[in-house]
Amino acid sequence: MSLNFSFTVENILQVTGGMLAYGDQNTVCENFCKNTKEITNDDVYIGIKGEKFDGSKFYQEAFENGAKGAIINKVDGLETKRVDGKFLIQVDDTIEAIAKLAKFKREQYSIPVIAVTGSVGKTSTKDIIYSVVSQKYKTLKTQGNMNNHIGLPMTILKLKDHEALVVEMGMNHFGEISKLTNIAKPTIAVITNVGTAHIGNLGSRENILKAKLEILEGLQKGGYLIINNDNDLLNKWQKENKEYNVITFGIENDSKYLARNIEYTTSGSKYELIKNGEKEDEICVPVGGEAFVYNSLAGICVGELLNIPIEKIKQGIQKFELSKMRLDVEKTQEGYTIINDCYNANYDSMKSAIEFLKNSEGKRKIAVLGDMLELGEYSQELHKEVGKIVAQNKINILITVGKEAKNIAKTAKENGVEHVYCFDNNKDAIEKIKKILAVDDVALVKASNSMNFKEIVSALL
Repeated sequence: MSLNFSFTVENILQVTGGMLAYGDQNTVCENFCKNTKEITNDDVYIGIKGEKFDGSKFYQEAFENGAKGAIINKVDGLETKRVDGKFLIQVDDTIEAIAKLAKFKREQYSIPVIAVTGSVGKTSTKDIIYSVVSQKYKTLKTQGNMNNHIGLPMTILKLKDHEALVVEMGMNHFGEISKLTNIAKPTIAVITNVGTAHIGNLGSRENILKAKLEILEGLQKGGYLIINNDNDLLNKWQKENKEYNVITFGIENDSKYLARNIEYTTSGSKYELIKNGEKEDEICVPVGGEAFVYNSLAGICVGELLNIPIEKIKQGIQKFELSKMRLDVEKTQEGYTIINDCYNANYDSMKSAIEFLKNSEGKRKIAVLGDMLELGEYSQELHKEVGKIVAQNKINILITVGKEAKNIAKTAKENGVEHVYCFDNNKDAIEKIKKILAVDDVALVKASNSMNFKEIVSALL
């Protein structure tokens, strides 16, 4: 166990197999940054090659902004002019290099590492687990959506004197979670559910389950897997697989941790916590909707595994804060309320957000919904299903943007929603929404990230 481990340039060279172009091998490297505009003094800049540009070409700008050194790709023709007091390391692939560095750094820490994945609810579950664990341990967590092959290693490289780590793992294809879990080596893994996100890439929900279960490849010996037992595929899987330490939570199916007698209010929910068939306590969740009851149950499972007293667990649940653009609720000066959930969208998260809208306090419930992407041949069917959910939840007004979202509108109208408006772009939608919104209305804004619905939110706030 090593708390507050820091690399030296020599360590970095050994771990990555890189080449030192110039600089002192004894230089200590504590902080890493991949954005030249966010560099602070003594950071180590990492040049990441993206689709449109190679960050390695901007290392001199990073030096000018205070970086003490840089790790860059070997780029043909790139000038590596010596800069006094700085160091420059060249590697074959900076993305591969940060994965190796993060894996090495993780190995220096003997601390609880909680990894969260699932089709929906990853980020909010991570946030609530972080809040619970923070009641006892100094904890580091994934920031925002840094849940991929770049974000997860960059999170681990921020480890200092932390006593626990909570990371989120996202994926679009097979093999991606496998890479992440073998870097993070979790002691506890959490799967929130298996839905339809990325079904266009993976072909079926059964394949999505397989991709999520890759998290077990890195789970440490004796580690625990926490699952939502109300999810049909996870429920079936845990009944057929007994070789893991599985802890279940749910609302409907018999589970180790159950929420019973749930009371939903506009400001949150309250329920009786049943553990192993016995009432244990009453839990209050500060955000409304069934999804957050599930999230809180996951937090309770983790808290109890880490021997955090139930009173501290309850405090953590009550204090947790959602990441931005995920059910952010904001009342405007004009008197209406905007629910900003436009970070991303799939069928399961749409369903959850619409139910959240239904239970929100407001005169009229307005849903502003856009295309859900990466659904492949299932796209039309799932957009139509969302239209049915809009109708079932008695949403007063529906506004859609995008080609695929027309299926939401058409089906909602067929199922009794009277006020439905379709648009091809955000600008036209904004004009209509502004004319419609009135005092005491509440509007949900949700779509896949590339639909740029934050443009709509900005125009309404």
